[in-house]
Amino acid sequence: MTHEIDCRGLACPAPVLQTKEWLEKNPSREIAVLVDNEASQQNVSRFLRTQGFTVSTLSEAQHIRVKGERPGGAEAAPTPDAISREETRKIMVMVTHDKMGHGDDELGAKLMVSFLKTLKEMGKELWRLVFVNNGVKMTIRGSDVLPVLKELEAGGIYILVCGTCLTHFDLLQEKEVGETTNMLDIVTAMQLADSVINI
Repeated sequence: MTHEIDCRGLACPAPVLQTKEWLEKNPSREIAVLVDNEASQQNVSRFLRTQGFTVSTLSEAQHIRVKGERPGGAEAAPTPDAISREETRKIMVMVTHDKMGHGDDELGAKLMVSFLKTLKEMGKELWRLVFVNNGVKMTIRGSDVLPVLKELEAGGIYILVCGTCLTHFDLLQEKEVGETTNMLDIVTAMQLADSVINI
């Protein structure tokens, strides 16, 4: 029997947190989560996949139904972060703005482009690149740094983009790089990182 969780009207990361809490208390092979915005739909879908579910979505009237099903008897698959960590240091870079520093915005934009281009010099230690608040504007269509970010992602850097922030700026449909994420993922990444750089 499919258990249904009604998360309509809740902002991220509440739908993911409610889903996680329910699954921790009630191991299940089938679950359906009702949400009413795309950011929550993407976040819940991604969370369920990390738990070993096959995910499907269906738009219904005023909400979206996110359904997760596990193969019979299958246990939760380990998430990438749950897999034993390599010995390489893990550095997470959190970008909160589309410019670096204060004073001259034109200079700040140039410095940010230069910073992101130079990040690859960290090599294998660069583990996560997280964009929040005004920083999410660099992940959207037409951004000057989009080619740089796509290159980093193609090189294996995991890019997380705050879904709440994208929704706030009405940019969810404009995002062209990275995974739409929520605060639970960001906090978890901070816990797992050996060091966090805030820009």
